[in-house]
Amino acid sequence: MILTVTINPLLERRLFFHSVELGKENRSIRETFSAGGKGINVSRQLNFLGIPNHAFTFLGGNNGKILRHCITNDKIDLSVVSTKSETRSADVIIEENSNRISTFFGTNSEVNISESSDFKSKLEKMIQNCSIVVFAGSSPSPAADDIFPFGIKLANKHDKVSILDTYGNHLKNCIDASPTAIHNNVSEVERSLNMSLHSESNKLEYLRGLYSKGVKLTFLTDGANAAYVSKFDFHYKIDQPKIQTLDATGSGDAFVAGVAYGMEKSLVFEEFAKIAAALGAANASMLKTCSVSFDQMNRYVDTVKVTPVGKKMKIKDEDN
Repeated sequence: MILTVTINPLLERRLFFHSVELGKENRSIRETFSAGGKGINVSRQLNFLGIPNHAFTFLGGNNGKILRHCITNDKIDLSVVSTKSETRSADVIIEENSNRISTFFGTNSEVNISESSDFKSKLEKMIQNCSIVVFAGSSPSPAADDIFPFGIKLANKHDKVSILDTYGNHLKNCIDASPTAIHNNVSEVERSLNMSLHSESNKLEYLRGLYSKGVKLTFLTDGANAAYVSKFDFHYKIDQPKIQTLDATGSGDAFVAGVAYGMEKSLVFEEFAKIAAALGAANASMLKTCSVSFDQMNRYVDTVKVTPVGKKMKIKDEDN
């Protein structure tokens, strides 16, 4: 079973309009609520891939109640630590005539030290009962910044695979904890670590730096641009499928679900790298987040190109 850990979940209210005129009164034609937060998105996508998983998160206030209902509707197994603070929310404005989507995020919830300690205590027990744990999303407050590094160290202690997908002030400490695999978006890394990843050489140097810290697999994506990935100290470039983007929200989470799927199924690296890229592309071509079927994924898998950069991995001992 795969455990997903989200410490900054999101309640999305989606408002649909034919079009929007700024500075004027606009009336939506329909309204929906959905569950967001990177780890929760990963869990939803894993459900579509038929992979047993369990989501662990914080929930609080009325938003938390609505979010729990959304997660239940998505048939995601869930465990929760309650917070006194309201779960954050976002309004997503969708203009159907132009396919323009705008997102307005509310403030983060304020997880306190006691709630963080309770979360870590429950996390220790849950990690022992999973095969892979995915730590995904931002941290809501300083009291929660040490949860992911704590969890990664627990995963290493119990010989579990850990996959990290985060950004912000705690990213450095998360990396130092040595997760098995990391997915990053280029712009998030640049902001979080105050570094430049504009050139291929910058990206490869970043991959080498992570490997030196014990990270075995790294996936560095950049929207529709080529992704740079590594397995140990072997580097590859992934050329993304060509698509017509509708809504790229959650495409990184769909990518991470593909990585988790491949590792859970013990697929070869190149195979699940293609699956991850195909899931990310298919997600960006859809309006609903992380709900890609196998058929939708398979439309893109064969168009994904994985090319070695630098030295090539030796498949067998040529002297034998």
